[in-house]
Amino acid sequence: MTMLAPEEIRKVMEILAKANPEPKTELESVNAFTLLVAVMLSAQMTDRGVNRATKDLFAEVDTPAKMLALGEARLGEYVKSVNLWPTKARHIIEACRVLEDRFGGKVPETREELESLPGVGRKTANVILNAVFGEAVMPVDTHLLRVAPRMGLSSARTPRGVEEDLMSKIPAEFLVNAHHWLLLHGRYVCVARSPKCGECPVARLCPKNGL
Repeated sequence: MTMLAPEEIRKVMEILAKANPEPKTELESVNAFTLLVAVMLSAQMTDRGVNRATKDLFAEVDTPAKMLALGEARLGEYVKSVNLWPTKARHIIEACRVLEDRFGGKVPETREELESLPGVGRKTANVILNAVFGEAVMPVDTHLLRVAPRMGLSSARTPRGVEEDLMSKIPAEFLVNAHHWLLLHGRYVCVARSPKCGECPVARLCPKNGL
């Protein structure tokens, strides 16, 4: 596996940053809590599919207390188009109880506290730490797991391994936005099948040389 040199990684980040200076998640939300719910629903789902399911939900429910008042059964009616929705709905309700009981209805600001919530793992915690609190962390989803090795940014094959590679190899000034750039690149350009190398702004730096 060919890995990019540090100066090449910097150039990749510079190119992606120039193309999208202020990247943001495509999950729709109205506050930190609704973003947490959206991320919890997003496993094995497209952001577009989650957004369709949560549009009406978030118009009615925007706090843990309101979600608890809604209840698991009615929550399920909103999100039944989402993969694994029964489990996800149960976890969301359980997480809301913890948010109310331990955190005063607020989304906590540390990884340890976030991961103490039912249904919240490392990737979800990283998304919240980054998107809500602006921390330089690296949520690794299926897109990053695919494109990081393909682009020569990581030699790892596990989410944690890719996360550690990216955190250590990407220059610090790019880390806050890096996962957005790589996720969007994987979603729209460096797709799983038939990557759009002819449209890729970093093709000349890719170990596959756009082939």
